Formats: sequence, structure tokens, C-alpha cells
Amino acid sequence: MRADCGYSATHSPTEDNWSKTVIEWNLSSNPVLQPRTPGGCTLCLGAITIDGDAVERNAGYYVIAHASKFVRPGSVYLSSETAEPLHSAAFLTPENKMVLIVLNEDNRRRDFNVREGDNGFYTSLGAGAAATFVWDAN
Repeated sequence: MRADCGYSATHSPTEDNWSKTVIEWNLSSNPVLQPRTPGGCTLCLGAITIDGDAVERNAGYYVIAHASKFVRPGSVYLSSETAEPLHSAAFLTPENKMVLIVLNEDNRRRDFNVREGDNGFYTSLGAGAAATFVWDAN
């Protein structure tokens, strides 16, 4: 589940193409992954799956919940560079905070440096882990 969340949060090409909004499609589905747009994704889970009175939270639910806690309305996407198997997405919030979401897709722990201008820190992520880092912008 963690890796699914991290993948969704760091593999969205819309931020790289000047979008103002990112959506996690679709909000809900039933156990057979419907409704869906004709010709659309036939394997995409909704943020939640509804089966009668039962509601199951899927990876998309946690992506939306987690990212929206740190990446608030008015935040600006920033370019970030990582080497495989790490993936990242960076944002500057209206409160002048830097937010960096990083995913380690490897099957082993990865050490890496985070740099912003002349400042930075060294950290690591376990196999399949995703993490969010927040600090005051320079």
C-alpha cells in the first residue's frame, strides 16, 4: 500500500506540464471497478471501493489524504531530480514551506541527499517506502 501511494504521488506527469490541478481518478468504484468511462482504464481502482454498505479505502484515498495535508491549495510544483529507483515530487506552499514526496521503488534501503540551494540533508528510505519531507524555504 505504501509503495502504491508513493507511486501515485510521484508519478503524475500533469505537474510537469503546467497543470493547476491533479486528480486521482476515480473517486469511487464498485468491486468490479465500475463505473468507468468507455475506453478508459479497466484496472484502475477508485480512491474507495463501495460494495453495498462496505467501504474499502484504496491507495488513491491515502494519496489524496496525505498529499492534501502537505500540498495545500496555492502550492506551486517545482522540478525535482532523482535517480532510479527513487522518484520525487516537490512543491512550494503559500506558507513558504518546501514539500518533497519521495518514493523508493527498490527492494533495498536507499540513501540520498536532499538539496535546496546551499542547504540540504542526508537521509534514507527503506525498500518500497514513501516519505514526505517539509522544511522552511530559503
